[in-house]
Amino acid sequence: MVEYRIHQHPVLPVPARDAVEFFWNGNPCTGLAGETIASALFANGVRVFGHHHKDGAAQGIFCANGQCAQCSVVADGLAVKSCMVPVRPGMRVAPLEGKPALPDVQGAGDLRDIPTVDCECLIIGGGPAGLTAAIELGRAGVRTLVVDDKHRLGGKLVLQTHKFFGSIDACYAGTRGIDIATRLERDVHLFENVRVWLNSTALAVFSDRRVGILRDGRYYIVRPEMLLVAAGAREKSLVFKGNTLPGVYGAGAFQTLVNRDLVRPTSRLFIIGGGNVGLIAGYHALQAGIQVVGLCEALPECGGYKVHRDKLARMGVPIYTSHTVLSANGTEEVSSVTIAKIDKAWKPVRGTEQTFQCDTVLVAVGLDPVDEFVAKAREFGLPVVAAGDSEEIAEASAAMFTGRIRGLEMARALGRDVGEVPPEWHRTAEVLKSRPGATIAEDLPPVTSGAIPLFHCSQEIPCNPCTSVCPHQAIRIEDGDIMGLPEFIGDQCDACEKCVAICPGLAVTLVDFRKDAEYPTVTVPHEFTAQSIKAGDIVTVLDTEGAMLGNVEVTRVREAKANDRCLMVKVRAPREIASRIAGIRVQEPWVTEPSELLVPHLDDEMIVCRCERVTAGEIRGLIRAGVRDLNELKAITRAGMGACGGKTCPSLIRRLFREEGVPDSQIIDFTRRPVFMEVPLGAFAGVSADGAPPEDAPVRHATGAHEGGL
Repeated sequence: MVEYRIHQHPVLPVPARDAVEFFWNGNPCTGLAGETIASALFANGVRVFGHHHKDGAAQGIFCANGQCAQCSVVADGLAVKSCMVPVRPGMRVAPLEGKPALPDVQGAGDLRDIPTVDCECLIIGGGPAGLTAAIELGRAGVRTLVVDDKHRLGGKLVLQTHKFFGSIDACYAGTRGIDIATRLERDVHLFENVRVWLNSTALAVFSDRRVGILRDGRYYIVRPEMLLVAAGAREKSLVFKGNTLPGVYGAGAFQTLVNRDLVRPTSRLFIIGGGNVGLIAGYHALQAGIQVVGLCEALPECGGYKVHRDKLARMGVPIYTSHTVLSANGTEEVSSVTIAKIDKAWKPVRGTEQTFQCDTVLVAVGLDPVDEFVAKAREFGLPVVAAGDSEEIAEASAAMFTGRIRGLEMARALGRDVGEVPPEWHRTAEVLKSRPGATIAEDLPPVTSGAIPLFHCSQEIPCNPCTSVCPHQAIRIEDGDIMGLPEFIGDQCDACEKCVAICPGLAVTLVDFRKDAEYPTVTVPHEFTAQSIKAGDIVTVLDTEGAMLGNVEVTRVREAKANDRCLMVKVRAPREIASRIAGIRVQEPWVTEPSELLVPHLDDEMIVCRCERVTAGEIRGLIRAGVRDLNELKAITRAGMGACGGKTCPSLIRRLFREEGVPDSQIIDFTRRPVFMEVPLGAFAGVSADGAPPEDAPVRHATGAHEGGL
């Protein structure tokens, strides 16, 4: 099989790992120690993991986060989520064809008492909000348990190779997410009163105010005095023809494969959604050597930060606003995608269809909070608070700050003398949650001599690291408002380039006329490998919006540790265009040209419930027949009854109700019951996934017991 791995990356180190031989469908494959089955399969070119029992549709990865069961395979005789289970030497993996069968277990097992663990505060989620809360609770001496279902702390921070916005003091602005994760993980481990359980999945909050946790295959009951839910968010889905084909998956899954597991899962990528998640995923793809064919966004403008949008555009990625996806095309896997312009009524405009050859379609159309634990805790009277995306969808910088606030509030509630939350913390949190503000036309100052930094950011967002690093304090934001735009107020710049290197949006350049007034030197930040560009190269430079300015010569490429893996590329450019240069094109125009192929759009055949293969037509028919209760829809069609536990389809079903003119007030929602995640039945009997008992758990002999899938 062909190997699809990343052996060189401009930001991420590529560590040496031991090879692991396993078998796919009887054929030998090579994985790496510690990686999941899904990543190992992708690295070996496998995209189809099985076929659905209902209609034979091909199945592949979707969330890569354990939230669905789309990537299920049979590993050593058991049906497992391939994105959550590490590959082991000699493991025999096969496609999941049809319904999984319970293993043939002979004899009786031993039932064991389930250990109960007490703590003052239980934190579900070891991402940015959970970690900052744990640090505050650690300082206050609160006995805290942090549980996270991954093998390391950090949550989505471990996928974020870009630099953060905000301020340096409040949320590490100018530092990469991967490095922030390492810092927070280190700080949490400083406190003996804070325990961390990794590879631990929270299953449910029960009516006796206890929380079930599956830790390394063993079941535990945790009895907290207070609960903090910082479980993050799950990605929203979208209904379109072919939306369940292998090759259609979320941006988070893509970042997991690329930035965590260093697997190149695609060669040609198309992105649906112009929020920060989609825009950043496109940039990460380019860094990994993946062609980004285009991005479409239904709104007239991208909803993410303009600097993210501009960064993609000036690297050669076309952005189609006021467009929607009509279909992902292919039989077993994605081979192309069809998009079209939409009118003011959000309907596709006939004749505007375009089809692009690609093998992957990333769906990045927003996030939903993981808040089921909050709802159940409140229902059962367990004191609970939420932080980060579980409370409100915002940037990770805001999650870190709200985590600090919730940690301090919980310490006070538990009787610790920690004082009030400083009022400025609340103000900072609200600013960090702010949506992008006004976009102002770029107004570059006229410059013909000396050296000066130029700021190509023209949208009000919470960001000011450039003001903090200038050694002469010559960069300021008007009125000191972090949402304002920076400006250079000094008499002369000594061209230290610190502001160029630290800018999270790569939106600062430096123009230096001191050696040549007619052909000044322009320093451009460039986060690609040093091998990809060198002195003497002729490169195409673009303005902020991605318009081509011309071809210029690279005179120097500077690597420096202080620049934090950001190359300083110096080009010699005519003075007429020097100040307008904002970036260097990394992808040629032919990559993004549409195909002549056109695929028709078929509404009612679209899949709404991925797990049970329920179509939009089936749901629409029942809505038109008068059904208003989602539980009734579930009983008739099985929509929401699948392995994901109804995490993906409810919002899509509600959208169909809206399209049929039914207001939300008439809809009865799904009834949520524990458990929220699949768990082997044997775990509730105290049997671990590997057959070993929990520590200190007494044995109760049983007449018969075996593990199976719920």
